[in-house]
Amino acid sequence: MTDRPITTTDAGIPAPSDEFSLSVGPNGPLLMQDHYVIQKMAQFNRERVPERVVHAKGGGAYGLLQITEDVSQFTRADLFQKGRETDMFLRFSTVAGELGSADTARDPRGFAIKFYTEEGNYDLVGNNTPVFFIRDPSKFSDFIHSQKRRADNHLRDNNMQWDFWTLSPESAHQVTFLMTDRGTPRSWRNMHGFGSHTFLWYNANGEKFWIKYHFKTAQGIENYTAAEAAELVADPDHHIRDLYIAIKNGDHPSWTVNVQIMPFEAAADYRFNPFDLTKVWPHGDYPEITIGRFTLNRNPENYFAEVEQAAFEPANLVPGIGPSPDKMLQGRLFSYPDTHRYRIGPNYLQLPVNQPKSPVHSYNKDGAMRFSNSSDPVYAPNSMGGPAADPSIFAGENYHVSGEIIRSAYAKHAEDDDFVQPRALWENVLSDTDRAHLVGNIVGHASAPEVTGDMKKRVVDYWTNVHKDLGQGVAQGLGLA
Repeated sequence: MTDRPITTTDAGIPAPSDEFSLSVGPNGPLLMQDHYVIQKMAQFNRERVPERVVHAKGGGAYGLLQITEDVSQFTRADLFQKGRETDMFLRFSTVAGELGSADTARDPRGFAIKFYTEEGNYDLVGNNTPVFFIRDPSKFSDFIHSQKRRADNHLRDNNMQWDFWTLSPESAHQVTFLMTDRGTPRSWRNMHGFGSHTFLWYNANGEKFWIKYHFKTAQGIENYTAAEAAELVADPDHHIRDLYIAIKNGDHPSWTVNVQIMPFEAAADYRFNPFDLTKVWPHGDYPEITIGRFTLNRNPENYFAEVEQAAFEPANLVPGIGPSPDKMLQGRLFSYPDTHRYRIGPNYLQLPVNQPKSPVHSYNKDGAMRFSNSSDPVYAPNSMGGPAADPSIFAGENYHVSGEIIRSAYAKHAEDDDFVQPRALWENVLSDTDRAHLVGNIVGHASAPEVTGDMKKRVVDYWTNVHKDLGQGVAQGLGLA
């Protein structure tokens, strides 16, 4: 007799066999009464939840946020008070690729953080770029469809990607980032992260500020060239493996936590729309301020339970932090929790990776796979001693807005233009090598056999609007005058 445990059914009953089904004689048909085999097959048929529509492929790890500077004059949020340490989980991902796709494909990377604070979960759901392709959520599903697969042959199609991008000039800033070597990071440990959106901070006195988050890698930025990334497609889990092995070996990656802070009143006449997700705040106007750092120090024990079922939602905003009028953020406040209810179930917040570490006193109840239910009273208001909300906790998030109900683009600020910031990236940030790789990467992508001649002309026009030298380089690479 060994010390190995006895196999059981999912109900804890000892299993009759690890190898053989119940049959009529050794060669006869199987019996429906073999509950154990039926249970195994039925459970196997249900092992997968629907994959995420976006950010399907990824990996993650647990860590610790440490705040080293006093920012109480800007926010009352408990997790950002000096000396506070907060447990966290961070999930990295690609955006367009499906489960099983290559980690090194050219794509933005998701950078989604869940902070388990004493005031509930705070989810900060960003990317490895400070901007995005669009600024209105009404275009989001169309954008993702253009990056995914055709309806007729189920193939990815560079022509439809360029079709969407060239008809959406607001995409130029993000596509510029994407087509540099930052579109193919060497590892998740070697890239920055960004909250991307503008958020509201308010302090204990109700004073308000607009802020942006920046997470700067302590490991340094390292990227693959297009050729190097293409070679690694044969190792589709390259980034997942890299992070797991680094943490397992005690090489714990860390990031500095920086913020840009804008006075609340300054947003109205700032030279760029500060809520436009396709724009950055130039550091000369609002420099980054370091407030702390976080370190990833523990791998998940079960990928499915802790990474595949991790659920992040921008609507999880703790006291001291609120949303801005950023239209993309406003759309995501609904979209993210809605997709989790569909993909995982209505009680996804009771799964250990998503469960807050602070007490939950909610009147929501029941639903599929509910584990912990509220006791009576099950309604509010009540006179039975049940939980009662305290609106004063969130008093600082209030601010005045007015206007007609209208479908419209943002009202332009003085220097709002879809090409001015990608032009500055080309002129002031990229090195000569970066520029050469950017041109080469664009030409390679737009040279796919499905990209039509007319589309190539539109691609040249698109990049000429960013900078004439960039447009000329792309034209020459595509063989166009």
